[in-house]
Amino acid sequence: MNNDQIWQAVLGELEIGISRANFITWFKNTFIHKIEDDKVVVSVPNDFAKRWLEQKYYKSIKASLEKITEKKITEVSYQINLQKTETKNDLIEKETKKVEKEEVKPAVGQIKNLNSSGLNPKYSFNSFIVGKANELACAACHAIMKNPGKSYNPLFVYGGVGLGKTHLLQAVGNEFIKMGKRVLYTTSEQFTNNYIDSIKSGKAKEFKNLYRNVDLLLVDDVQFMGGKDGTQEEFFHTFNELQQGDKQVILSSDRAPKAIPAIEKRLISRFESGMVADVGKPDIETKIAILEKKAKEKNYILEEDILKYISNSIQNNIRELEGALNKVIAYHEFHNIKPSIKTVKNVLNDLTNNNQIKPIIPKDIIETVCQFYNINGKDLLGAKRKKELVLPRQISMFLMREELKTSYPTIGEELGGRDHTTAIHSFNKINKEKEENEKLNQDIISIKQLLYGSF
Repeated sequence: MNNDQIWQAVLGELEIGISRANFITWFKNTFIHKIEDDKVVVSVPNDFAKRWLEQKYYKSIKASLEKITEKKITEVSYQINLQKTETKNDLIEKETKKVEKEEVKPAVGQIKNLNSSGLNPKYSFNSFIVGKANELACAACHAIMKNPGKSYNPLFVYGGVGLGKTHLLQAVGNEFIKMGKRVLYTTSEQFTNNYIDSIKSGKAKEFKNLYRNVDLLLVDDVQFMGGKDGTQEEFFHTFNELQQGDKQVILSSDRAPKAIPAIEKRLISRFESGMVADVGKPDIETKIAILEKKAKEKNYILEEDILKYISNSIQNNIRELEGALNKVIAYHEFHNIKPSIKTVKNVLNDLTNNNQIKPIIPKDIIETVCQFYNINGKDLLGAKRKKELVLPRQISMFLMREELKTSYPTIGEELGGRDHTTAIHSFNKINKEKEENEKLNQDIISIKQLLYGSF
């Protein structure tokens, strides 16, 4: 196993326990420069990343390195912008081409050959496995390619983290590129940053040209526009100009349009004006098909019983599924042994333990509701009766009763010592209104998904 494969295996293990945003931010453009005896030198892109990895992730990285290499690591050091070095093993593996270079995930920034549209050529419909949970979204994407700008414009794809939304968006983009169309892929965060930079530098015209002179605009993670008034205003006008010009827009989010907090009604209306398609968790057959395809891409063969075991062990998303596969392959290649159910169980033992559902307590519900509505926990539990606090409070009480069967007096105590009659009123009110109010129902569904770790 060469240094790249060791590091990719380490990243595959680390990304499971780290949020997508943090993983991208701190592990982008990192790699192992060299391993000498029991010391590892990791190259990082800048001093900020160096200090953060040293302070926040040193123990996790060291532990993962020891686990992957199965030897004691006494020191992990970080240096800025080093060059990659080739070991003897690297040269041998290049000659034999036994194992292709692993890529944990595109967002890490280690994938080369990205074109000017922001697309990764790796994402295609040929590499996308269609199942019951994503067939509607996939069918809509194919329909768009036949009649761009008119069929399903915009297309709004939503679902949990790691379920293939980005893959779908970029697959469409790559097909448009083949047709000679102008394409731009971005995230809502990048859109916001570009918008702010254009204001600071007085380059509003250049900003508008960048986002409006395209045949297809792909925007990932639009839920992060919530609460950003300036960004929403600019995107509203960008969207209108593209749609009026019959230019295609495809958006993705971790939740349905009406469930995005702090988003303008006029944007919600436009998001829903085309087609809204959800992407759910893959079923067991789809997961096995994904593993088979990914293993084949890596020139690696796994028996069907092993594929089934991995599929049953990983419940949350495709990204974790690929991470588990990378880990299994890396381990058995490193030890030059044939995979068996016993060895695979040993390799994935910590993952299966992490995937066991932990018991939910009232505090978890309060924290999740606060996270969803972007409010302070102290305010939620306090005496203030501001409009933006009343509904989250009532939803917290409703979920404690519905999900945990908590007694009404206990619910009142958990919510700042309120009377049990308040808890009863809140439960009855939310229980009735969610049947009539689609946005409220979507909010509750999204909060439950956050609570149980689906996103």
